[in-house]
Amino acid sequence: MPTLQGLRQQAVNQTLHPTSSLGAVLHQLGFVQADPIRAPARAQDLILRPRVEHYKAGQLEATYKHLAVDEDYFVNYGFLHADTRPLFHPRVFKKDLRIQTDQPDLMARVLEFVQENGASHPKSLQPYFGKERIGNDWGGSSHATTRALEGLHRQGHLRVAWREKGIKVFEAAPEVGTPLPNQARVQGILELILKNYAPLPLISLLQLCSFSGYGAPSLAPLVRQAAKKLKTVLVEGVQWVMPLETLTHEPRDGVVLLAPFDPIVWDRRRFALLHGWEYRFEAYTKPNKRLRGYYALPLLYQTNIIGWANISTKQGFNAELGYVTQPKTAAFKRELNAELERLEAFL
Repeated sequence: MPTLQGLRQQAVNQTLHPTSSLGAVLHQLGFVQADPIRAPARAQDLILRPRVEHYKAGQLEATYKHLAVDEDYFVNYGFLHADTRPLFHPRVFKKDLRIQTDQPDLMARVLEFVQENGASHPKSLQPYFGKERIGNDWGGSSHATTRALEGLHRQGHLRVAWREKGIKVFEAAPEVGTPLPNQARVQGILELILKNYAPLPLISLLQLCSFSGYGAPSLAPLVRQAAKKLKTVLVEGVQWVMPLETLTHEPRDGVVLLAPFDPIVWDRRRFALLHGWEYRFEAYTKPNKRLRGYYALPLLYQTNIIGWANISTKQGFNAELGYVTQPKTAAFKRELNAELERLEAFL
């Protein structure tokens, strides 16, 4: 019968494999969440750092064109391995995107432009379509052509070819061909969720299945229905869904600083159950109400997350540490210093 200690071990083993090449890790995970905040680095780089041998900040973006990945949508926005593309495309929506309502014919004209001209920076469209700005979903405004590009990307007609100084350059996406049957797509999406986030409470899994509507709007209810049929195990009064495959590699015997969106800490409910305290991402919390810090990195020691670190590079490398439980051993101090040295080299 599983125990909380066993679940903690499995949660770490599931995605924190022995270090490997960037391509191999992207294939293993299938999905890496992205976030633009750099404090001290983007989420995707912080997620890959402890998993990819000799990884450096910005490496994913720098080598993106040569990797079998796409910037795309799953439970959040991030990087999906090319093997998963048939699970999400064609992408069907219940209603038109806002840009389609605001500018009914613009997306079709922008798609034709990109198909004829190849990879296109948003600025390259402005001489042909103008610089009109329209409201966006965040309360601000964007160029209508940029909204059209993003909408076409969301629908799967375009893909991100690369980025220039952080700006997406779009190109025509490959043809989907004969779509997979819905049953196969649903099963594949559910397996991808479990590969990244199991073991996890059933209630969390059902929530994640709803989030999969971000990447597969028409299939999310079917994914949720399939999840309800999975076998669960009862651990300390909570129903848990286990990984489809149990990984048995040796755990890391040291310290790892994780991204706030790392698969190991992504589900806050699972985090609290496994580690006995609540972790929150506080970048959008008012400074006087923050408990851990603007961008606190969870501190994993062996299989327990025992604290956090806020990293600053404004005046040299500096780490501000906080603990729920602080080991007093020389071994912990040695492992912590080694991890801080790795993080400084990464940055």
